[in-house]
Amino acid sequence: MAVSTSFSGAKLETLLLKCGSSNATTTPTTTHFSVFGKNRKTFVQTQRGAIRCEVSASDVAADPTKKAAAVSALEQLKTSAADRYTKERSSIMVIGLSVHSTPVEMREKLAIPEAEWPRAIAELCSLNHIEEAAVLSTCNRMEIYVVALSKHRGVKEVTEWMSKTSGIPVADLCQHQFLLYNKDATQHLFEVSAGLDSLVLGEGQILAQVKQVVKVGQGVNGFGRNISGLFKHAITVGKRVRTETNIAAGAVSVSSAAVELALMKLPEASHANARMVVIGAGKMGKLVIKHLVAKGCTKMVTVNRSEERVAAIREELKGVEIIYKPLSEMLTCIGEADVVFTSTASENPLFLKDDVKDLPPATDEVGGRRFFVDISVPRNVGSCLSDLESVRVFNVDDLKEVVAANKEDRLRKAMEAQAIISEESKQFEAWRDSLETVPTIKKLRAYAERVRMAELEKCLGKMGDDINKKTQRAVDDLSRGIVNKLLHGPMQHLRCDGSDSRTLSETLENMHALNRMFSLETEISVLEQKIRAKVEKKP
Repeated sequence: MAVSTSFSGAKLETLLLKCGSSNATTTPTTTHFSVFGKNRKTFVQTQRGAIRCEVSASDVAADPTKKAAAVSALEQLKTSAADRYTKERSSIMVIGLSVHSTPVEMREKLAIPEAEWPRAIAELCSLNHIEEAAVLSTCNRMEIYVVALSKHRGVKEVTEWMSKTSGIPVADLCQHQFLLYNKDATQHLFEVSAGLDSLVLGEGQILAQVKQVVKVGQGVNGFGRNISGLFKHAITVGKRVRTETNIAAGAVSVSSAAVELALMKLPEASHANARMVVIGAGKMGKLVIKHLVAKGCTKMVTVNRSEERVAAIREELKGVEIIYKPLSEMLTCIGEADVVFTSTASENPLFLKDDVKDLPPATDEVGGRRFFVDISVPRNVGSCLSDLESVRVFNVDDLKEVVAANKEDRLRKAMEAQAIISEESKQFEAWRDSLETVPTIKKLRAYAERVRMAELEKCLGKMGDDINKKTQRAVDDLSRGIVNKLLHGPMQHLRCDGSDSRTLSETLENMHALNRMFSLETEISVLEQKIRAKVEKKP
């Protein structure tokens, strides 16, 4: 793909030269380095971050040839920048922060509720160099997947957007975030969907969350062909890994790990009689209840906004006493509990120190300290509760202690899954490569249409003004028919679904050959058209 040299070169020249008139009081930090062989240039970066290119006046006066060399160097710089910019293929990339490298205090500020995903996609795609986008926001990760028209500009724009929406400075984000491009980004999402990147290896909830991204993205402007195709393929990979390997055998979810953690911390003698309260009856809360039952718990209190979900869980788990309480009685229920599990979608803490400090203590059987196990992101339990001697607080980051067991077995299962992921990654990349021919197809058709119209006008001009409309239509249809017949062969050789690597290779060779034969690469590229259209939309 190519963007015109005049477009990028002009912008670069403005960037390099307009700073020459910047405020003289700004103190510059000067870095010298050599570019283009012996023609040394001085690049000056001011405190405001502006960059300018300076040529010493004394050098030019001493040797007039240096002036020509300086101009030549600038032209080379413009050309090389334009060439780099415009030959750049749009990239799939992921900018993310996960439980492996980012504390929950930061992740909760970045979290985006599912209902806000369409808005986030729209905002991301309004950025100059972002064409498609998707948001994967869970308790363990916040990942933004985009198709960027320019890799480096795209990273900058998305990072600044994340900073703006979360209130976290860019510098702090950069300390924790990871960046992956194209094949690496593809492989990462496939590993996520397969449960290989989860805190709990092989857990199934992440696959459901990847499916939800596709469900929410359907019909959303910006959830385009590349990103949609990537996530749909990730779902296929997640299903295949779980079907063809035993990675899910014995795997636990975040909810089950939370139950295990609570039981690990409680005195063993108290397991049968500890008073359990679950706040929230959504997917996570339901799983907590199921795992408590599996561990022998036969009575618990569930606090939820409405009774409907609690009644459905009670109907499913017959023989277990599940007592429903409304949110208005939440603090009363907490005062009568030994262990409290929280898993709601609230964006603000449900419990702060002042809410809990005067509650009756937990029973002596559990040591007199009340346990809060918070698996929500953003957190439902304020970290300030840890200051109270009568309380112990755990969040999703503390689950690492539970999942550290059976590490060798999990690594062996992961190796089996990686073979499948590698195969599926190649298939997805082949499909994406096959899309490369689309711009060539469009440009070839446009080229043929221009030739047809030019020749048609010549023909009709020679036939005179008295030609009737029926004859005009016949000549027009004839020209269209000839063009379509001539294009049929080349078009057939430009179409490929990417399933056969040999056919794909031949298709790409045909594409390059047609680009050379018809000089299609000299035309304004689809990439530049997209960038220009985005810039022109700006108010």
